[in-house]
Amino acid sequence: MAGERTRRSNAPDVRSGEPESPELSGLAGYLADPRAREFDRLVYARVRLGMLSALAVNRTLSFSELKQLLDTSDGNLSVHARKLEQGGYVSCKKTFEDRHPKTEYRLTSRGRRALERYLDHMEALIRATRSG
Repeated sequence: MAGERTRRSNAPDVRSGEPESPELSGLAGYLADPRAREFDRLVYARVRLGMLSALAVNRTLSFSELKQLLDTSDGNLSVHARKLEQGGYVSCKKTFEDRHPKTEYRLTSRGRRALERYLDHMEALIRATRSG
C-alpha cells in the first residue's frame, strides 16, 4: 500500500506484526535500552562525534584545539559546535586572553549520556553483526 511505504512512525504495525524498526530488529537482545533503536542525529555526524569523544576525555578544549584535532575548517567546526550547544550536549564559554577571543567547550552531562547511548548502540550493532 502507498500509505505503508510513506509511514514514518516507529510504532509497530499491528496488522502485519512488523517490529518497531525492521532494519534494527536483530538488536533486541543486544541493546541495554530497547528504546534506543535509532541513532541520535546530533551525535552521528563525524565532526560532532569527534567533538563529543574528545570532550569526554578532556575537561575542556578550545575551539583551536578542536579544530586541529578534528582537522576541520573554522566554519565547519562552528556549525557543528552550535548544533551540539543548542542540543544541550556541550557548553560554550567565550573569554579573552591577551586581547584575543578564546572559546572553550565542555561536555555536559546530557552530552555524556548521549555519547554513551551512541556507543552502546554501536557495540550492540557490532555484537549482533559478529554473532550473525
